Amino acid sequence: MSPAAPGRADAAPAPPSPGSGPAAPGPVTPSQGSASSVAATTSVSPTAAGLWRGGRGMLLVALVVVVGAVAGVLLGGSGQGGRLLDPADASLSGGRGLARLLQAQGVRVLPVTSVAEAAAQAGRAGPAGSTLLVTSAFPLTAGDAGRLAAVPGDLLLAGVGRHLRLLAPDVTLVREARVRSREPGCGLPAATRAGSAHVGGMTYVAPAGAVGCYPSGGRPTLVSRSTGGRTVTVTGDDAFMTNLRLAEDGNAALAMNLAGARPTLIWLTVPETGPPADGPAGFYDLVPEGVSWAVVQLFLAVLLLALWRGRRLGPVVTERLPVVVRAAETVEGRARLYRARRARDRAAAALREGFTDRVTPRLGLPSGAGADALVNAIAERTGQAAPHIGAALYGPPPADEAGLVALAAYMDFVERQVGKS
Repeated sequence: MSPAAPGRADAAPAPPSPGSGPAAPGPVTPSQGSASSVAATTSVSPTAAGLWRGGRGMLLVALVVVVGAVAGVLLGGSGQGGRLLDPADASLSGGRGLARLLQAQGVRVLPVTSVAEAAAQAGRAGPAGSTLLVTSAFPLTAGDAGRLAAVPGDLLLAGVGRHLRLLAPDVTLVREARVRSREPGCGLPAATRAGSAHVGGMTYVAPAGAVGCYPSGGRPTLVSRSTGGRTVTVTGDDAFMTNLRLAEDGNAALAMNLAGARPTLIWLTVPETGPPADGPAGFYDLVPEGVSWAVVQLFLAVLLLALWRGRRLGPVVTERLPVVVRAAETVEGRARLYRARRARDRAAAALREGFTDRVTPRLGLPSGAGADALVNAIAERTGQAAPHIGAALYGPPPADEAGLVALAAYMDFVERQVGKS
């Protein structure tokens, strides 16, 4: 058997039978096609699928540009330069509305921008004459929290989740809570007079002697505790005090009851960022903030357009083969390649794989049968020694061409024996 024998393992197509016509197809004339196929190939009318394929790229680019523009508007804010809960800010996130309501009720509102200034103002007002309001916007440090804990007067922590062990030692933060309209569910006068409020943010564990209001999942989102003539109140968020949320439910009443309990409200706010002290503004400082978003959107649009126009592969086109190569020629060509490269291991592997694929169903074994099952079944069917069959199927590759030919001959013999039995 020649080295071309390994081709028996390849799934090469069978050669055409003598009655199946010529091997290579001849030219096809227009008269051989049907009228419907001719009409289909000559139609130039646009279809819905064609219009969609041609315009979906531009639609995608337009969608990305629109989404980027909307994101830029949302992330850019209201454009009023407002700061969160600043008593002088009239934007949606500011606290000017609450400050005006408190002033109309006779409460003195003192905005401060530092912990030292807040402590000084609280000392002038006395232990029972002021309320210190700290919101989530102020960047508290551990040192600031320790100083604020010693400031005389009431303390209102609105949305402050940092350093509670210093500011409110017995109040423990549990988890986040969705901001929505909630009922007081407590006996705190400031909450019962306000009624339902749009609050949430965080829930707490109220210590003994404290009052917990506006519960979420059984835990309060507002905790108030009075000890030693001082009241410390903690709320889960501070959005109900902003100009945007002040008119919802009883938010205004709750904010005024909490912040206006004393004649003086010391409002700790974030200091304004002034212009750079050293030299005039640079070129990039003069560029508007929206320009950076416009550049990002333009870059994304160009990138998507390049990807869309660059990937123009078109539909798959099927063509007739110019010639038909017989299976025997394919097998012989591959065998010569194996022989030229001395790839006896690949040839042996191809022989064994083809033998296994053909013999396994004849033996009634499943395709995933193991080596032992296959060897035992062949030995039982043919009477050959199991070690010989195992060495032929799973042994090392032949050392030379003679060994490869012998392997092919033995496997051919075994296969015939399986077919006869």
